[in-house]
Amino acid sequence: MPEPKVAQKGPYVVDESRGKKVWCGCGLSQRQPYCDGAHSGSDFGPEIVHLDSPQKVAWCGCKQSNNKPYCDGSHAKLK
Repeated sequence: MPEPKVAQKGPYVVDESRGKKVWCGCGLSQRQPYCDGAHSGSDFGPEIVHLDSPQKVAWCGCKQSNNKPYCDGSHAKLK
């Protein structure tokens, strides 16, 4: 199975408002860390998250996290 593209070797730390967020899981979106539909035709898709309150979120940028869509430090293992 192919691997997603590493969008950046670190998290996207964003002060988010409450509501629906659509995280890019393929790494191809031009609107990182959010999905823009670039995954169309690939084996990857977005993750949909509903935030109940405003909060700071560390979105995974390397797309390798074991806790997607959130950063778990997996980027530290990348070459």
